[in-house]
Amino acid sequence: MLSLQFIRENPDAVRKALADRHTDAPLDELLALDADRRRLLQEVESLRGQRKAASKEMGQLNRIIEKEGPAVLPREKDYQSREEQDSAVRAAEEHQRAVARRDELLEAMRGVSERLAGLEADLRQVEERLNDCLLRLPNIPDPQTPIGAGEEDNVIVRTEGEPHSLDFEPKPHWELGERLGIIDFERGTKLSGSRFYVLKGAGARLQRALIAWMMDLHIQKHGYTEVYLPAMVREACMWGAGQLPKLRDNMYHDAEEDFWFIPTAEVPLTNLHRDEILEPEALPLHYVAFTPCFRREKMSAGRDVRGIKRGHQFDKVEMYKFCEPERSEEELKALVNDAEEVCRALGIAHRVLELCTGDLGFSAMRSFDIEMWAPGCGEWLEVSSCSNCGDFQARRANIRFRREKGARPEFPHPLNGSGLALPRTLIAVLENYQQPDCSVVVPEVLRPYMGGVEVIQP
Repeated sequence: MLSLQFIRENPDAVRKALADRHTDAPLDELLALDADRRRLLQEVESLRGQRKAASKEMGQLNRIIEKEGPAVLPREKDYQSREEQDSAVRAAEEHQRAVARRDELLEAMRGVSERLAGLEADLRQVEERLNDCLLRLPNIPDPQTPIGAGEEDNVIVRTEGEPHSLDFEPKPHWELGERLGIIDFERGTKLSGSRFYVLKGAGARLQRALIAWMMDLHIQKHGYTEVYLPAMVREACMWGAGQLPKLRDNMYHDAEEDFWFIPTAEVPLTNLHRDEILEPEALPLHYVAFTPCFRREKMSAGRDVRGIKRGHQFDKVEMYKFCEPERSEEELKALVNDAEEVCRALGIAHRVLELCTGDLGFSAMRSFDIEMWAPGCGEWLEVSSCSNCGDFQARRANIRFRREKGARPEFPHPLNGSGLALPRTLIAVLENYQQPDCSVVVPEVLRPYMGGVEVIQP
């Protein structure tokens, strides 16, 4: 989330960021609630101060009352001298004043306590609404992010490699899959409904080979640490990663348990260090994980209905980094390069696009998409999106680090990127390596993971 102090001091900058993103958020309500909160807090602190001072005075009065005894004025005959009687009179009068003041304080504090209870309830309600508004504000785009309304305004940074030149009419992967007997749409629909499919034989093995090879590449060559993650997380993890509240309708949720099926490994990876302070020299942290992912795909209803491009369940290899704020731009470039290396090693043409403000993800401040060419579909397929989130997710998940022992904790910068996503990488392999007889040549880097199989035959 954004810093409340930053929002308070820079409301125009936040308002411009929302306009650049072409999105609505309750900024004006948030500013009004912030003013209410500060006013209520001032009143609450004032009353708490009064109550504390009264409690201190009450203690002093009780000591006087206990010391001086009953508040009964002495009789002359009870004392042997005038001085002794005068002393007793002064003590009795002091006792009476203490009792009267105590009763006055008790009555006043009853009113203060009632007023304080009401103000504290109001403050809790305002703080809850304020926090809800804060969680609905997206990240501020990086100044380098191009301004634009949507995906049509994304900027092509570079294109690398030439699309495979096929001297025949290429077939889309759904035709190849059925001809080869490696994709079964009918049984996928029978099992689970539309946008589900079954990979069989060499198709299942090819997907498994891609996953294993990509994981090894990132672990052995790029230095990431492998983690195996749950596919279900608690709701707090969804808030921490910025998936809630915006994407609530696009995710699967167990209604009986506090379980949310992850839409991406970014969610559990963000929360690995939730509510932690990382020790000096712990950063940077580089993680890589393979997980299934689950999305309702409501936002893409009616789009890409053929084939396996969009499904409610898919696999993905995810790269994730935590780093010092001053290193995040450098780490983003490295992250994009690590994803591109998968495309290069597969020998498939790809391009890199920088996302404009209107197409930027909720938590991101700067993002680059990587797309691979698919000749059968005749389109560029997004296989990775690499993002720098600044301290946005770290602040939401309360992740901090110390630069040295005893130093003030700071928020690190999390970054995430697919390395790569299935099944689109599978689609690109099938369509780029297809042959006139519908067979598919297995890319050389995948053959050791395919048990030496070089060609998938019909």
